[in-house]
Amino acid sequence: MLGWAAVFLIIALVAGVLGFSGIAGTAAGIAKILFILFLVLFVISLIFGRGRITL
Repeated sequence: MLGWAAVFLIIALVAGVLGFSGIAGTAAGIAKILFILFLVLFVISLIFGRGRITL
């Protein structure tokens, strides 16, 4: 998921440099949503994944 956020961020940067402001804004918004979703899922996995360590 973090990879997809990075892809959309790169698309937004390239589109912004080339002057496609609508596409750049949309791609940046998608990248932001994916990054926040990644952070939320990462924190949840840290919290709930601690008790599953077995030897």
